[in-house]
Amino acid sequence: MVTIENQCFSVSQICRSGQCFRLDPAGDGSYELIAGERFLKISADGAEASGKTVLYCSREEYESFWKEYFDMDTSYEKYLAGIDPEDEYLRAAAQFGSGIRILKQDVWEMIITFILSQQNNIPRIKGLIQAVSGKYGKKIETEDGRMYNAFPTPDELSSAAEEELRALKLGYRSRYICGTARMIASGEVDLEQVKKMDYLTARAELMRLPGIGGKVADCICLFALHHMDAFPVDTHIQKVLDARYGGKFPFEKYRGCAGVMQQYIFYYDLNNNGKG
Repeated sequence: MVTIENQCFSVSQICRSGQCFRLDPAGDGSYELIAGERFLKISADGAEASGKTVLYCSREEYESFWKEYFDMDTSYEKYLAGIDPEDEYLRAAAQFGSGIRILKQDVWEMIITFILSQQNNIPRIKGLIQAVSGKYGKKIETEDGRMYNAFPTPDELSSAAEEELRALKLGYRSRYICGTARMIASGEVDLEQVKKMDYLTARAELMRLPGIGGKVADCICLFALHHMDAFPVDTHIQKVLDARYGGKFPFEKYRGCAGVMQQYIFYYDLNNNGKG
């Protein structure tokens, strides 16, 4: 087990922030997370920032994987301190969601996840990911004997027929996923090279894939490639930009952390109805 302080870290807020769809409450303040072929049980000691979070993994696994996954080497206190003191809305949003961190997730998984997210809600996205993983992903057994499915690899998913995906209720996204999986499995789009690209180059390369526009590309850039200037704009964000910022976010004030501010705004609007 590894115990970490809940200083700018809240698993419940991360769970509801719209960036991770295989992190779920498991009752009694605990959560279960699947990342690639890894399974992690998490126990949160209360929702307040003064509590602690227990990760049920070895210190070695934490240091080699989960520490980077949860972006634990980054000071989110500095992001909070850098918010314009005159921007009362953003200050309130950041305080409300101060436990959010930008996860470093697998780029392939985020590509498929955010294709599935189009015109969808969080519960349904989770269900679709579970269905795809259940049919095409590798079965993994936890230490306590429980079974779960890893997210399918590009090779595993590239063998899927569009009709099979439609049978899983993926709808029009099925065509996009088939095309994307085949482009990546064939090497036409090299994800290892994408990981080395700067934000705008990576964004443009991702938009070569079927079904990926600017907003989805920005989600992948932020939640997988960790380009912190990526700022996905959906209806929630656009509503706030129109109401609070004259339609345009002040990016010049938040170079290198605009994506963090996006998450504070998104979480605040989604979970607090924008009240503050």
